Amino acid sequence: MSNDAHQVSRRAAAYDPIAQAYATENATSLLNEYYNRPAIRQLLGDVAGKRILDAGCGSGPTLVDLVEGGATAVDIDGSRALLDIARDRVGHDTELRVTDLAEPLPFEDATFDGLDCSLALHYLEDWQLPLTEMRRVLKPGGRAIISVEHPFAIWFAAEHEGKETNYFETRERRETDMAGHAADITFWDRSLSTMLQSFLNAGFHIIHVDEPGPAPEAQQQFPDFFQNEESPDRDDPRFLAFLFVVLQA
Repeated sequence: MSNDAHQVSRRAAAYDPIAQAYATENATSLLNEYYNRPAIRQLLGDVAGKRILDAGCGSGPTLVDLVEGGATAVDIDGSRALLDIARDRVGHDTELRVTDLAEPLPFEDATFDGLDCSLALHYLEDWQLPLTEMRRVLKPGGRAIISVEHPFAIWFAAEHEGKETNYFETRERRETDMAGHAADITFWDRSLSTMLQSFLNAGFHIIHVDEPGPAPEAQQQFPDFFQNEESPDRDDPRFLAFLFVVLQA
């Protein structure tokens, strides 16, 4: 096995041992259930009758929203265990495939009306192939809804922990604990300009960038978090976590 193939295999299976714990934690967490998921759902808009690719679907929270919204959803992820959880959530009528985003997508050109890629690109060092492939499988005018870890939030966290990092480099970050379990997960952090230029280099138009607030019920569910937030405006519940970008093919 080549080194590149080994890296793909290791990344694809990294979540398998912790899939259930990871899915359970995400189902109630502020960042996933009350922040990322509703923001993706809102940006997708009306999906009824559309064919949507859920790229890096994980345990399927957005898949559920797509199916309930009347879309024909196709879901891909590198973790078979996470796909099994997604399958349990929506039944057997939805197409799910084990696919690594670092590899060419197994679809014909102009297959999908739209796609979402939620908190998945940060597992990849090189974005050129996955973004080019996403554009290829979208119909002309199709939209890609992307969420990523906010580069400023990652940078500030590293600085707070006293880590010496070059913000402008694409740099590796390892996590050995996920959802309370031992893990071996690699993330790749990069600057805002690197992210945006990657979208443009893949041939996309950037039509919307957002740093939204959480779902309205989040403040009731997590009162301690919002009471402790150091913000000059207590009426503004936004905080720095993820960045949402809408691209058009």
